[in-house]
Amino acid sequence: MDALRTEYLRDSAATLRKYKSLADQSLARVNDAQFFAALDAESNSLAVVVKHMSGNLLSRWTDLLTSDGEKPGRDRDSEFAIAATESRDSVMARWGAGWACAFASLESLTPADLDRTIHIRGEPHSLVQAINRQLTHAAYHVGQIVFLAKHFQADRWESLSIPRGQSQQFNAAMAAPPVRG
Repeated sequence: MDALRTEYLRDSAATLRKYKSLADQSLARVNDAQFFAALDAESNSLAVVVKHMSGNLLSRWTDLLTSDGEKPGRDRDSEFAIAATESRDSVMARWGAGWACAFASLESLTPADLDRTIHIRGEPHSLVQAINRQLTHAAYHVGQIVFLAKHFQADRWESLSIPRGQSQQFNAAMAAPPVRG
């Protein structure tokens, strides 16, 4: 049973790292104007999505096992606005801090911790539920980041996975035995 729990924790961290990588690669492809641009009045800019994800990561993963995942000092509503004093660098610094907090906390967990109950907004969650909640939240918002970056780059976009029309070549390469040298 510990092997399964260990694998779950390892895979959860690896999955979050993949999501972060997709987001980072996408964010690196847009300029500052695109980073702060919203498609319309009801849409979030990349900067807002990054700011919100950062706030969520810091709130959920700080003192994960000992305090509610919605920290009293978090101002979630402010995550959906960019102040005139905020720059891309300041938003991205908070992004880095949020992910560092999540990875440090996740990677410090032991298989036995998966039996623990934590709280998010006062609601009890098994630790597995809380981790899965974070995985789905990250997937949701990273998808938005990739979509927006791809939109802004249009015909200059280079695929982050399998380029269109190249699935067969990709599958053949994956099925081929490794080249030994």
